[in-house]
Amino acid sequence: MEGQGFRDRTPQFDEANAAIVGISFDTPDKNKAFAETQGFPYRLLSDVDHAVGEAYGTARPPDDDWAAVARRWTFLIDPDGVIRKIYDVKDFGAHPDEVLTDLEQLNAP
Repeated sequence: MEGQGFRDRTPQFDEANAAIVGISFDTPDKNKAFAETQGFPYRLLSDVDHAVGEAYGTARPPDDDWAAVARRWTFLIDPDGVIRKIYDVKDFGAHPDEVLTDLEQLNAP
C-alpha cells in the first residue's frame, strides 16, 4: 500500500525537508483510526465534501462507480506552493522512492 511506503521512508522525507500529508474523502474519525492502525507518523486529512478533490482533479464524476474514492495521485509541491509534479500512481511499492528521487533533484544545488 502506498501509505506504508511513505511511512517506511519518513526519515528520508524528513531529511529532504519534505512534509508528507495524505488526504481522502473519508471522515476524520475513519482517517484517524486508519492512521493509528497503520502507524502513520504523518497527517491524514479529510475531504468529506470533495472540495479539495475537485480543486486538484482527483474527484471522480458522481456517476462513476468509484466516485467515493479519490484518484490515487500524488502532488509534489514546493515551499512556495507551486505544484512541481503530479504522479498518477500505478506502482505503489516503487512510488515513494520515485518521489524521493524527484525531491533530491529539486533540492540539488
